[in-house]
Amino acid sequence: MIVDCGVYREGHRSEGPKDFSDALDEARSAGGFVWIGLHEPTAEEFDLVTREFGLHPLAVEDALKAHQRPKLEVYDDSLFVVLKPVVYEPDSDTVSSGEIMIFLGDSFAVSVRHGRGAPLDAVRDRLEREPELLGEGATAVLYAVADAVVDHYLEVATELQTDLEELETEVFTPEAGGSRRTASKIYGFKRQILEFRRATVPLAAPMARLAGNGASGSRVPFVEEGARPYFRDVHDHLTRVNESVEGLDRLVSDVLSAHLAQVGVQQNDDMRKISAWAAMAVVPTMIAGIYGMNFEHMPELHWTWSYPVVITLMAVLEVVLFRTFKRRGWL
Repeated sequence: MIVDCGVYREGHRSEGPKDFSDALDEARSAGGFVWIGLHEPTAEEFDLVTREFGLHPLAVEDALKAHQRPKLEVYDDSLFVVLKPVVYEPDSDTVSSGEIMIFLGDSFAVSVRHGRGAPLDAVRDRLEREPELLGEGATAVLYAVADAVVDHYLEVATELQTDLEELETEVFTPEAGGSRRTASKIYGFKRQILEFRRATVPLAAPMARLAGNGASGSRVPFVEEGARPYFRDVHDHLTRVNESVEGLDRLVSDVLSAHLAQVGVQQNDDMRKISAWAAMAVVPTMIAGIYGMNFEHMPELHWTWSYPVVITLMAVLEVVLFRTFKRRGWL
């Protein structure tokens, strides 16, 4: 559905026509731009926007179907940018992502939002309180949305860092290090990092291009030259996020390796204990087996003290073995 439609001129919002089809003409005549926000529009709703702004059919298809990776594509009449905002769920310690598609033209910006992440009301309010930034034209919309998305990445990265510290404490606590659920929790955390990386890593190239940091440094169409410093700031923040994500990914891999090593050590320790108890059980079993063979000519069979002597021998041997294994740390 269409969430909002605003006409902006000279850094301020003006009362535009209720029908957005007239908003573009009014914005162009006043030297401003129109910003239309949509949330999960239907094909019929978006068809009106497509015809009015001349959006490329391939970009329109991506905007309707969603499930795109972050990217920047240049068409004849517009610029198409895909961002993936992320949401951290503290109750379940999970990361989920939505999508924001932005069409940018000479006098318009169309934002299409899918999923729960990053509602744009706060971004619009921020822009309307900064007329100097709005003076950059429709480019300001792309910058403000990208800045809000990347800044939220930093918050999510901080939350994940806290979760990882708690996971490390659990793994390296002796009482919990061998928990059967620990490996599944580590793997689940690694899945959250992967979901986060899918949103942040592919966005680096589009932001570098918007900031003019590409190999050619050429200007991106429909983006004002004066907006490059703003996009460089977003790119710097995104670089910090990606470095943090890479660090988290390496750390969680190290935690998993450490946990598996702990499990292996614990299993070896258990096997030593089992072997020690088995060795202690073998001695009386062997002696009892000898005297249970029912041979007729065994010298001890008719000796009065044979039974207590054999029992005492078993006990002595058990004590010797127990103290030996205990001294070596097997028990």
